[in-house]
Amino acid sequence: MGNSCSGLPPDCEIIVKTGDVKGAGTDANVFSALYNEDGTRSRDLNLDCKWKNDFEKGSVDRFKVHCGLPPGRLHKIEIWRDDSGIGDDWYVEWIKVKNLHPGSDEVIFPCNRWVKAERKLVLTEYDCVLPQFDECKEQRKKELEDKRDVYRLSRKAPGIPKQIESCPRDESFSNDYKWNIQQTKYKLAVKCKLAKLTSDPWETLDDMSNLYKGSLNLPYGYFNWKEDSNFGRQRLQGCNPTLIRLCMEIPENFKVTAEMVEPFLEGITLEEAMKNKKIYIVNLKKLTEIMCRFNRVICKPMALFFVNGRNELMPIAIQLFQKPAEDNPVFLPSDPKYTWMLAKMYYNNSDAAFHQSCTHLGLTHLVAETICVGTHRQLSPSHPVFRLLAPHFLYLLAINSLALAKLVAPNGWIDNTMTTGSGGLMELVSQCWQNWRMDIDGWLPSDLEARGVDDKEAFPNYPYRDDALLIHEAIYTYVREVLEAFYDSPEKLTDDYEIQNWGHMLADPEDGLGIKGVFGGGKFTDLEDLIKAVTTIIFISSVGHSAANFAQYDEYAFPPNYPAFLRGKPPTSKEPLTEKDIIDSLPVKDMTLDIIIVTKILSDRGTNALGDFEVQYMYDPRGTKPVEKLRKRLLEVSDIIAERNKSRPFPYPYLDPKEVPNAISI
Repeated sequence: MGNSCSGLPPDCEIIVKTGDVKGAGTDANVFSALYNEDGTRSRDLNLDCKWKNDFEKGSVDRFKVHCGLPPGRLHKIEIWRDDSGIGDDWYVEWIKVKNLHPGSDEVIFPCNRWVKAERKLVLTEYDCVLPQFDECKEQRKKELEDKRDVYRLSRKAPGIPKQIESCPRDESFSNDYKWNIQQTKYKLAVKCKLAKLTSDPWETLDDMSNLYKGSLNLPYGYFNWKEDSNFGRQRLQGCNPTLIRLCMEIPENFKVTAEMVEPFLEGITLEEAMKNKKIYIVNLKKLTEIMCRFNRVICKPMALFFVNGRNELMPIAIQLFQKPAEDNPVFLPSDPKYTWMLAKMYYNNSDAAFHQSCTHLGLTHLVAETICVGTHRQLSPSHPVFRLLAPHFLYLLAINSLALAKLVAPNGWIDNTMTTGSGGLMELVSQCWQNWRMDIDGWLPSDLEARGVDDKEAFPNYPYRDDALLIHEAIYTYVREVLEAFYDSPEKLTDDYEIQNWGHMLADPEDGLGIKGVFGGGKFTDLEDLIKAVTTIIFISSVGHSAANFAQYDEYAFPPNYPAFLRGKPPTSKEPLTEKDIIDSLPVKDMTLDIIIVTKILSDRGTNALGDFEVQYMYDPRGTKPVEKLRKRLLEVSDIIAERNKSRPFPYPYLDPKEVPNAISI
C-alpha cells in the first residue's frame, strides 16, 4: 500500500481499479489531485507504491496520501500520467476516494476510459451528467472527437447494417483464448474422441446417435423429431420463433385448397378455422432471390399450421417453392410418410437459413453492433444513456469481429455447413435489413400485434411470446425509472444535444445508421420515444439474442431435426420415399460433427445473467436503485417461467432471466 510522500500523516485513501481489457495496465507515473465542494484543490499527488508493480490489468491499488483538504465531501478528481515506461497505456475502471477524517463518506468516480499521456482527466462524483450541465464541456467534446477516430463506421457488405471499421483495443476480450472458436472446436472434438470422422455418408440414423458422448449430450431435437407436433413446436419455441403469423387469407401462389386441408381441421372448414384464428402461416419468400454457394438449391417455402383442440400448432400443408408448378406440389400430412418427412426437412433447411442470417446474425449481432458504434460516436461515457447501455454492449464488437473472421468468412463454417454459404447469408441479411423497423420488428408488443399472435386466448401456447413479454416489461420499467430521474423536465431532454445527435444518427440514412422506424423519427422531444428506443436496444442485446442463439445446439445438433445443410434435391412429387432417402439427404459425417460442435460452442453462456453486470458503469443512485428493482423483478419472472415450464409439454428454458446474458458475447 502506498503512503504519503509529504511526511505528513495521510488524510485520505485513493483506491484505483485498472480495467480488465487487453493492454489496460501501465508502467507510467500516475498523478492525481482532489477538489472539495467549494473548489479548493489539493496539491499534486504521486500515486506510487515503492514495493509493488502498480496498475496492472484488473488490479485494485490503494494509496494513503496527505491531500491537505479540510474535512468535507469531495467533489471531483483530476487524474493524469506521463508516457514513461514500456507500457504506458492505461485503462481505468473507477477511482474511489476515502476521506480519512471521521464521519466522511467514500466518494466514487467511475471512469471506464483510457487515460491519455499528459492530458488531465477530470471526473466528478458518479461521472453521470447530461452534457448541458457538465463542468468540463471542452473535455467532453475532445473526448468524443477522439472516439470518432477510433469508432469508425464501415458498410462491409452491400445493404447490411454499418459495422465497426476495425475492433478497438478496449473492446477486445481480456482472455482471447476463451473465445478462440477454432481451438475450442478442436479441443471439444478430441475430448469426445470424435476428431477423425470421415466425409462418408451415414448408413443409419442410429449410427448418427453414436456422436453424442461426453459433454455432447443428446440434443432435444433428437427426441420426437419425426412428429408433426414437434415441427409445429419449432415455430413457437425453437431458435426461430419470430416468423409465425396469423393467416387471414391464403396467398394466391400457395395452391392449397380447403379440400386438401379440411381432413386435418378436426371437423371444421378452412373458412371457419381462419375466422376463429386457428390458421397460421410462415412464408419464406425472402429467400426467392438468394444465390447459394456452388448453386446449391434452397427452397422458398410456405407452410400452413392449425391450432388443434390440444392447443398444439400442427402443420397441415407445405409448398416448397413460391411459383406454382406441377413439380412443386402442396405436401400434406397424409402423403407417404418419408415424402412428408423430407418436405418438412427442406422447409426447416430454409427456416435455418433465415434463422442464421436474419433472426440471429443480422437482427441481433449486426443491429446491436451498428447501434453500439453509433453510441460511442455520439454519447460521452459520462452520459446517463451511455452508462445505461454500456453493459449490454460488452464484448459485442469483439465477438462480431471473431464471428466474421471465423464463421462467416469465405470457406468458414457458414460456407461449409449451410446451404446458402456466406454470400447467400449476407444477401439475405441485406433483404431483411431493408424492411426492418425499430418501432415494429424491434418493439415486441408491436411485433406480436403485427403478426397477429398477441391474442393469448386464440393462440394460447406460444412460449417465446409469453416469456419474452415478461422480461420486456421488466426492462421497459427499469429504463423508464432511470430516464425519468435524469430527464425530470422536458427541457432537459430537448436541450441534451448529445442525445439529439444520437437520435439523428440512428435514423439518418446517409451519414448515420439508417435505422427505419426510430421512435420519434430520431427527434427525442417526447421522453417516451427515448424510453422505447433504449428498451428496444437492451431487449435485442439480451432477450432477442438469447431466443435466437441458445437453442442452437438443441435444434441443429441432430441434423434431421433442423438441417442446416441437405444433400440431393427437394422432393418434386408425392411418390413414396424410404428411410434411405432421408439418410442420403443428410450432411456427411465430418460435416455433421462440425455442426454439432460449433452449435455447442455457440449455445454456451459466456457472461453473467441479465441485471448482473460484469462491469458496473452506473453508480449514480438515480440509476442504481432501478437496477436493484430490475434484479428483484427478474427473480420473480424466473420463478414464473420455472412454474410455466413444469406444466408445458416441452420446457422453454432459453428466456429464463437466469439464462439470458446482458449482452451478445457469443
